[in-house]
Amino acid sequence: MPSFSFDIVSDYDKQELNNVVDQAQRELDNRYDFKGTKASLDWETGDKTSLKITGDSDFHIDAILDIIRKKLATRGQSQKVLDTSKDATTTNLQVTKIVPLKKGLDQEKAKKITAVIREQLPKVKTQIQGDEVRVMSPKKDELQAVMTLLQSQDFDFPLSFTNYR
Repeated sequence: MPSFSFDIVSDYDKQELNNVVDQAQRELDNRYDFKGTKASLDWETGDKTSLKITGDSDFHIDAILDIIRKKLATRGQSQKVLDTSKDATTTNLQVTKIVPLKKGLDQEKAKKITAVIREQLPKVKTQIQGDEVRVMSPKKDELQAVMTLLQSQDFDFPLSFTNYR
Protein backbone atom coordinates (compact mmCIF):
# COMPACT_ATOMS: atom_id res chain seq x y z
CA MET A 1 0.00 0.00 0.00
CA PRO A 2 1.54 3.33 -1.03
CA SER A 3 2.18 5.84 1.71
CA PHE A 4 1.85 9.58 1.18
CA SER A 5 3.73 12.25 3.11
CA PHE A 6 4.63 15.89 3.41
CA ASP A 7 6.92 18.02 5.58
CA ILE A 8 5.94 20.85 7.91
CA VAL A 9 8.53 23.61 8.11
CA SER A 10 8.68 27.10 9.55
CA ASP A 11 10.25 29.14 6.79
CA TYR A 12 9.70 32.13 4.56
CA ASP A 13 10.21 32.78 0.88
CA LYS A 14 13.28 35.03 0.63
CA GLN A 15 12.33 36.33 -2.80
CA GLU A 16 8.84 37.29 -1.67
CA LEU A 17 10.29 39.03 1.40
CA ASN A 18 12.74 40.86 -0.84
CA ASN A 19 9.76 42.06 -2.91
CA VAL A 20 7.96 43.14 0.27
CA VAL A 21 10.96 45.22 1.38
CA ASP A 22 11.32 46.81 -2.08
CA GLN A 23 7.63 47.73 -2.22
CA ALA A 24 7.68 49.10 1.33
CA GLN A 25 10.78 51.21 0.53
CA ARG A 26 9.01 52.68 -2.50
CA GLU A 27 5.95 53.50 -0.42
CA LEU A 28 8.16 55.16 2.22
CA ASP A 29 9.75 57.33 -0.48
CA ASN A 30 6.34 58.45 -1.76
CA ARG A 31 4.39 58.99 1.47
CA TYR A 32 3.84 62.58 2.51
CA ASP A 33 4.14 61.94 6.26
CA PHE A 34 7.68 60.56 5.78
CA LYS A 35 9.01 63.44 3.64
CA GLY A 36 12.03 65.13 5.27
CA THR A 37 12.40 62.47 7.97
CA LYS A 38 14.98 59.78 8.66
CA ALA A 39 12.43 57.03 8.06
CA SER A 40 13.97 54.09 6.24
CA LEU A 41 13.73 50.34 5.86
CA ASP A 42 16.54 48.03 4.81
CA TRP A 43 18.04 44.60 5.41
CA GLU A 44 20.27 44.62 8.49
CA THR A 45 22.83 42.21 7.02
CA GLY A 46 23.62 40.72 3.64
CA ASP A 47 22.17 37.31 4.54
CA LYS A 48 18.67 38.84 4.78
CA THR A 49 17.67 37.38 8.14
CA SER A 50 16.56 40.62 9.80
CA LEU A 51 15.18 44.05 8.92
CA LYS A 52 16.49 47.41 10.14
CA ILE A 53 13.77 50.03 10.57
CA THR A 54 14.76 53.64 11.25
CA GLY A 55 12.57 56.62 12.02
CA ASP A 56 12.28 59.88 13.95
CA SER A 57 9.93 58.42 16.57
CA ASP A 58 8.18 55.25 17.72
CA PHE A 59 5.21 56.39 15.64
CA HIS A 60 7.34 56.13 12.48
CA ILE A 61 8.55 52.65 13.48
CA ASP A 62 4.95 51.48 14.03
CA ALA A 63 3.82 53.02 10.73
CA ILE A 64 6.65 51.30 8.81
CA LEU A 65 5.84 47.96 10.50
CA ASP A 66 2.21 48.46 9.47
CA ILE A 67 3.32 49.02 5.86
CA ILE A 68 5.43 45.83 5.99
CA ARG A 69 2.50 43.83 7.39
CA LYS A 70 0.19 45.07 4.63
CA LYS A 71 2.74 44.20 1.95
CA LEU A 72 3.22 40.72 3.47
CA ALA A 73 -0.53 40.15 3.40
CA THR A 74 -0.89 41.24 -0.23
CA ARG A 75 1.91 38.88 -1.25
CA GLY A 76 0.38 35.93 0.64
CA GLN A 77 3.10 35.71 3.29
CA SER A 78 2.57 35.16 7.01
CA GLN A 79 3.04 38.14 9.31
CA LYS A 80 4.20 35.73 12.01
CA VAL A 81 7.62 35.71 10.32
CA LEU A 82 8.33 39.11 11.96
CA ASP A 83 9.79 38.94 15.49
CA THR A 84 8.86 42.35 16.89
CA SER A 85 9.62 41.42 20.52
CA LYS A 86 12.87 43.43 20.68
CA ASP A 87 12.66 47.03 21.83
CA ALA A 88 13.68 49.96 19.64
CA THR A 89 16.83 51.94 20.51
CA THR A 90 17.06 55.73 20.43
CA THR A 91 20.31 57.52 19.55
CA ASN A 92 20.81 61.08 18.30
CA LEU A 93 17.05 61.70 17.97
CA GLN A 94 16.75 58.65 15.73
CA VAL A 95 14.85 55.49 16.64
CA THR A 96 16.12 52.16 15.25
CA LYS A 97 14.43 48.78 15.54
CA ILE A 98 15.94 45.50 14.42
CA VAL A 99 13.27 42.95 13.44
CA PRO A 100 14.65 39.40 13.08
CA LEU A 101 12.79 36.98 10.81
CA LYS A 102 11.61 33.72 12.38
CA LYS A 103 12.80 30.56 10.69
CA GLY A 104 13.01 26.92 11.72
CA LEU A 105 11.17 24.67 14.15
CA ASP A 106 12.85 23.94 17.47
CA GLN A 107 12.00 20.78 19.45
CA GLU A 108 9.34 22.52 21.55
CA LYS A 109 7.44 23.82 18.52
CA ALA A 110 7.73 20.48 16.71
CA LYS A 111 6.35 18.64 19.76
CA LYS A 112 3.46 21.10 19.95
CA ILE A 113 2.61 20.40 16.28
CA THR A 114 2.81 16.62 16.66
CA ALA A 115 0.66 16.73 19.82
CA VAL A 116 -2.08 18.64 17.99
CA ILE A 117 -1.97 16.16 15.09
CA ARG A 118 -2.00 13.08 17.37
CA GLU A 119 -4.90 14.46 19.41
CA GLN A 120 -7.15 15.21 16.41
CA LEU A 121 -6.03 12.60 13.86
CA PRO A 122 -4.55 9.55 15.63
CA LYS A 123 -4.19 7.45 12.44
CA VAL A 124 -1.64 9.86 10.95
CA LYS A 125 2.03 9.18 11.71
CA THR A 126 4.36 12.08 12.57
CA GLN A 127 8.12 12.13 12.83
CA ILE A 128 10.37 15.00 13.96
CA GLN A 129 13.40 15.32 11.66
CA GLY A 130 15.67 18.16 12.78
CA ASP A 131 13.87 21.43 12.10
CA GLU A 132 10.92 19.89 10.25
CA VAL A 133 8.10 17.46 10.94
CA ARG A 134 7.28 14.66 8.48
CA VAL A 135 3.62 13.61 8.33
CA MET A 136 2.76 10.24 6.78
CA SER A 137 -0.50 8.47 6.00
CA PRO A 138 -1.80 5.87 3.53
CA LYS A 139 -4.62 8.26 2.57
CA LYS A 140 -4.21 11.64 0.91
CA ASP A 141 -7.45 12.84 2.51
CA GLU A 142 -5.93 12.45 5.98
CA LEU A 143 -2.91 14.55 4.96
CA GLN A 144 -5.20 17.26 3.66
CA ALA A 145 -7.11 17.11 6.95
CA VAL A 146 -3.81 17.65 8.80
CA MET A 147 -3.04 20.70 6.65
CA THR A 148 -6.51 22.14 7.29
CA LEU A 149 -6.20 21.43 11.02
CA LEU A 150 -2.81 23.13 11.33
CA GLN A 151 -3.93 26.16 9.32
CA SER A 152 -6.86 26.61 11.69
CA GLN A 153 -4.55 26.56 14.74
CA ASP A 154 -3.14 29.84 16.05
CA PHE A 155 0.58 29.14 16.40
CA ASP A 156 2.95 32.04 17.10
CA PHE A 157 5.23 30.97 14.24
CA PRO A 158 4.67 30.59 10.49
CA LEU A 159 4.02 27.14 9.02
CA SER A 160 4.44 25.96 5.47
CA PHE A 161 4.08 22.56 3.84
CA THR A 162 6.70 21.09 1.52
CA ASN A 163 7.61 17.83 -0.24
CA TYR A 164 4.04 16.67 -0.73
CA ARG A 165 4.32 13.13 -2.12
